[in-house]
Amino acid sequence: MDSKKKSRKDMILEYKERPITGGVYKITNIANRKYILVADIDLQSAKNRFDFSVKYDSVVLLKLAKDWKEYGGNQFTFEILEEIEMKDSQSRKDFKEDLKILKNMWSEKYDSTKSY
Repeated sequence: MDSKKKSRKDMILEYKERPITGGVYKITNIANRKYILVADIDLQSAKNRFDFSVKYDSVVLLKLAKDWKEYGGNQFTFEILEEIEMKDSQSRKDFKEDLKILKNMWSEKYDSTKSY
């Protein structure tokens, strides 16, 4: 069905029924190589927020504010490190806990002195 022919109610239902894909992403300041790792329940939304922030030069995370103002949003990159899909049998709380563990595993792979 063409999206123009779908009712608003159908589109909302479709959105709510889509698989939830969370994961860990890294935002890196390419000017000074500092980074932040973030676990998020919705990676696509996180990427959209980042792209919007770069486009309108509004900081995406407060921890980045000082460097964002100094270097500008175009000096930051967004990289998805790992994605996982929430299982039907899993609660949001359990899924968030899995994401937290995943973030901790990724944290071990990077130099913590360069972390925001």
